[in-house]
Amino acid sequence: MKIKKKQKLAKEWFIGLQNIICNNIEQLERKYGSNKKFKKNKWRHGEFRIIKGEVIEKGGVAFSNVVGKFSKEFAKKIPGTKSNASFWSSGISVVLHPKNPKIPAMHFNTRLICTEKIWFGGGMDLTPCITDNKEKKYFHTELKKICNKHNNKYYSKYKKWCDEYFYIPHRNELRGIGGIFFDYKMGNWEKDFSFIKDVGITFANLVKKIVEKKMFLKWKKKEKETQLLKRGKYVEFNLLYDRGTKFGLNSGGNPEAILMSMPPNAKWK
Repeated sequence: MKIKKKQKLAKEWFIGLQNIICNNIEQLERKYGSNKKFKKNKWRHGEFRIIKGEVIEKGGVAFSNVVGKFSKEFAKKIPGTKSNASFWSSGISVVLHPKNPKIPAMHFNTRLICTEKIWFGGGMDLTPCITDNKEKKYFHTELKKICNKHNNKYYSKYKKWCDEYFYIPHRNELRGIGGIFFDYKMGNWEKDFSFIKDVGITFANLVKKIVEKKMFLKWKKKEKETQLLKRGKYVEFNLLYDRGTKFGLNSGGNPEAILMSMPPNAKWK
């Protein structure tokens, strides 16, 4: 399959998935009794959508398709840029900060990047501020199922990668309860794309199930305080260590879309 065809298929998938995820979240808002919807923000390299709802206090779902050239310094860190720093990239990125502190913050992204090499990357993880071992077990069981459908080695490999990646060194702690994280998937394009699609649908379904189960639960002021402090650490990780943030800012991305991952409010001790 020619590279242009691969790019077209991936791009169309990411656009479609953006619609699925946004529709699922708007359905949850309606079920809760809220009429809040995503506000669409178009820019020359895609569209990012923001919701400020009663269930999701702030959520961002961004589609991007950026074509350009990496800076000399940044290109050294990217495969396939030795003789040419040009790139094509497309992907979807999601961050959901719920109002109810009993619901975890949820993060997901998948992308296709083309230089002189072509690969997929992405992952998903949860950041609860209140421990819920049942939820943790359910989340990881679902991830293991989808990984095993493609390769029995994926789950343990990508779970470990996620734990190592979403670690906050200056806090000496993990950002949340982990999930899966992968990059530089360039073995078999058709098989890798099939995995990417399954990961996307799994996330869309998990959002519905996890949020719906808890969105009517009562919460206390003290629990909200715990959530705000946890969000502070989330901010620290995204600004100091997140590769996606760095990639976006170094590839001509829209700062508003890149920084949509910031929570609506946060606290530090």
